[in-house]
Amino acid sequence: MIITKRSWFRSLMTVQGTALERIWLRLLITVACAIAVTVLYETGRIGATLSTLPFSLIGLALGIFLGFRNNTSYDRFWEGRKLWGRMINVSRSFTRQIQTMVGPLPGEPAQEEEKERVHVELVHRIAGYVHVFRHHLRDETDLSGAEGLLPSPEIEALGVESNRPAAVSARTGERLRELWHAGWIHPMHLPVLEGSLTEMTGIQGGCERIKATPIPTSYTILIHRIVATYAFALPFGIVDTVHGWTPVVVLLIAYAFYGLDAIGDEIEDPFGLDDNDLPLSTLSRMIEVNVRQRLGETDLPELLSPQDGLLQ
Repeated sequence: MIITKRSWFRSLMTVQGTALERIWLRLLITVACAIAVTVLYETGRIGATLSTLPFSLIGLALGIFLGFRNNTSYDRFWEGRKLWGRMINVSRSFTRQIQTMVGPLPGEPAQEEEKERVHVELVHRIAGYVHVFRHHLRDETDLSGAEGLLPSPEIEALGVESNRPAAVSARTGERLRELWHAGWIHPMHLPVLEGSLTEMTGIQGGCERIKATPIPTSYTILIHRIVATYAFALPFGIVDTVHGWTPVVVLLIAYAFYGLDAIGDEIEDPFGLDDNDLPLSTLSRMIEVNVRQRLGETDLPELLSPQDGLLQ
């Protein structure tokens, strides 16, 4: 995600993270066609042109379609960010619950070292789950983010799992049951801990729903075709009116329509690695640091900072 704040004038000149990175080639081809049409018309090789009326009608409808599609894409982007905001909150709450609800019952012999070990294990599992979840959303097979947080045999066993974060969550639930059987979790506290684990699973399901249900392909292709047809046909409708300025007018209008089309494509899946996607690596690292600090740990990874104005 790009977070660099720029002045209005610098924003005009910025290319990184803008739609221009994705549309420059199609824009160049469109302007070249507009130049060719203009030259042919001015030299008399093209006599008949189109009326501007159909372009006005189609342009209005196309603007509405593009606006609807972009609103839908942004809703997906914003819902993904809200889900990850809930993941941050539930991770912190789950950590607090572990530290206050998991341990020997009153009257039992002091087992501070064992209690600390169990707390570290469970809190590290929270951080490990978040990293595995991030890798899952980005279709990454490398689970290096969870190294040192989850047991090595468990990480190796995740290689055959189709849904790795679900497997980590299931093992965490089993661990809570073991601690309940051992008397380390009060029967009234177990539903509270299970509720946090269930909430994390619900957040995962929400993100998977966004990722696995793109905007219908037929709708996206239709928009692409209409935008391309409109941009390439536009010179024939305006060349007899603006003459030599036709390529400039086509450039401005095509940039607007191509840009809106490209933006909708880019933010449709907010969990990828595009410049404007959600900074999942930054968020998961922040969760890890937050929950491990509650254990009093000081040997922590650094929070990720923007590189060239970009957070991953």
